[in-house]
Amino acid sequence: MWIYEKRLEYPVNITKPDLKMAKLLLAQYGGPDSELGAALRYLTQRYSMPDDRVKATLTDIGTEELAHYEMIGTMIRQCMQGATCAELDQAGLAGYYTMHDHGVFPVDPNGVPFTTAYIACTGDPIADITEDMGAEQKARATYEHLMSMTGNEQILEPLYFLREREVVHFQRFGECLEIIQGIYNGRSSCSCRNARRRRP
Repeated sequence: MWIYEKRLEYPVNITKPDLKMAKLLLAQYGGPDSELGAALRYLTQRYSMPDDRVKATLTDIGTEELAHYEMIGTMIRQCMQGATCAELDQAGLAGYYTMHDHGVFPVDPNGVPFTTAYIACTGDPIADITEDMGAEQKARATYEHLMSMTGNEQILEPLYFLREREVVHFQRFGECLEIIQGIYNGRSSCSCRNARRRRP
């Protein structure tokens, strides 16, 4: 159960529309390394974790990623505010407009819709947490790429905040990996059909 506080985690106030950035920000709304992908990945993986601290971390970070998804959606909406059909066409968003008008829909900047194929869940705690650390690094890199594409401080400030949260999440998942490796250190684990194997 979640308690929803009705405000953005970090304020977004973009007063000058920027259709180029609206299109690019879709990478973090519906792309393979998006906030939506991260939220669903972590909230799915938590069920197979062998330690309550790791489950709690995945739940906390997955929930925060939903807050980041809300921030990115707000940024896209504000960047598209008041845009005409001609402006959208010039920005390469004619196809998007045809399908979604000025709505905010989870696709990447190339118009590829979000898919659950982006979500990794193997049921193996070490594999999943290692994947999560990689996902946070990819999201950090994407934010840095986005930041290099604009000089607008109203866009840069929330992007900088989101980038820093990716760094913190990477560190938390590193701690989770240590916990899990400590649990499995020297212990055999049953897999399907009672085959015995030793975890690294």
